[in-house]
Amino acid sequence: MNQNVKELMDSVVKYDYCIGCGICASLKGSPLSMDLNEEGKFRPFYNENAQAGEMDINALEVCPFSNEIKDENEIGNQVFNQENKAKFNEYTGYYLKNYASYVKDGDYRKKGSSGGMGTWIATQLLKENLVDGIIHVKSTNESEGKNTLFEYQISYSSEELSKGAKSKYYPIEMSRVIKLVKENEGRYALIAVPCFIKGMRLLAQQDEVIKERIKFYIGLVCGHLKSDMFAKSMGWQMGIEPQNLKRIDFRKKLEGKAANNYGVEVEGNKNGKHIVTSSPTKDLYTTNWGHGLFKYNACEFCDDVVGETADVTVGDAWLPKYTNDSMGTNIVIIRNPIIHELIEKNKDKLYLDELSTQEVYQSQSSGFRHRREGLSYRLYLTDLDNKWRPVKRVKPSNDISEKRKKVYEKRIVLYQKSFEAYQAALKAGTFNKFVKQMDPIIKDYDKMAGPSVLRKVLRKVKRGVYLLVKN
Repeated sequence: MNQNVKELMDSVVKYDYCIGCGICASLKGSPLSMDLNEEGKFRPFYNENAQAGEMDINALEVCPFSNEIKDENEIGNQVFNQENKAKFNEYTGYYLKNYASYVKDGDYRKKGSSGGMGTWIATQLLKENLVDGIIHVKSTNESEGKNTLFEYQISYSSEELSKGAKSKYYPIEMSRVIKLVKENEGRYALIAVPCFIKGMRLLAQQDEVIKERIKFYIGLVCGHLKSDMFAKSMGWQMGIEPQNLKRIDFRKKLEGKAANNYGVEVEGNKNGKHIVTSSPTKDLYTTNWGHGLFKYNACEFCDDVVGETADVTVGDAWLPKYTNDSMGTNIVIIRNPIIHELIEKNKDKLYLDELSTQEVYQSQSSGFRHRREGLSYRLYLTDLDNKWRPVKRVKPSNDISEKRKKVYEKRIVLYQKSFEAYQAALKAGTFNKFVKQMDPIIKDYDKMAGPSVLRKVLRKVKRGVYLLVKN
């Protein structure tokens, strides 16, 4: 095995910091192939049948969790600050403008997870002839017999692109689509989560073809990636056993409900019959994002919430003045002047409300706290165990309250035990087994992590004042 590939496998992969992006498996001469592991997460595996050869790119220099790479600040400074003189914030990275936004024109908002801005921006890049294709996640073609529900594909029209709207909380990898880009001339835009964008920026610094062909990077605000057990668990709770799940819509909008009170729709076979059924996510056992069930371990060691190396980042505007709108509103962080110009020239088709960096932070405050304060403590714990881990911008620290330490420690237990409980449920043939194993852990966490009575009262008062001002 190539030495740098061996080092990658003996560090990032061995210690479970791999995000499954597939960049290492896409490299010329790489002996690696991507596949789902027993926990439903993509991993590179050594392929003995691969026609491996001389690798012209060091795998350690393109892996987003390697210790031989530039961090987000360095990449952002190189891409945005030196060329565009962008402003900088420690949480959002470099930026030109920040907005709360949604698309008033067409059905982008209706079809999207939130305000429809991600698909709209990608469509404008096609319409303005700035790119030939959009690299994004779409449903897998069932006739191809693949073992996943979603995969990266390339869309060349707005009609094709619209089929990939909405968020997919599902494992995906990019090795196949990277090879497609290298084999097919053209200009492309990539839509991806922060760590995937970072990895592709690193690859573009090493690979002239990728640098020339991928013109724009559209980032997605990310809480964390999920194993395929997340989707399967939701289908299972609605009567579709894991092996019979055919389709899932993770973000079904519920009319008249708050934007963060959405539903999930699943399709598959139940008792020999084809069914389509849905449920509010709050009624399902595994959908509390604070619990972090079925989370990739690598996500616990990521400090980029808002895709700091992307030309533009799109996410949910979880702010009080927007969450009551069931149609959804995006936050949009713009770093590339071409994207900014696209938005400016189409103001009449968009709702735009400029946001401060503080408001952007507030819209994702729990994510930032977990990835900065929480990460510093997790780094401290890892170093205490003398284990290998990736170098991050956040420094190891034990300087937080005892309660917050317990919160972060129990979150680790939650996601680790969720994989064990799911396997036990599969063996028992009933989802109730999962609930039985996880219930004591979740109840213990909720009791310990929940807000105090005083905080609950203050939250209600704050909410009442906001509604009074609004009305």
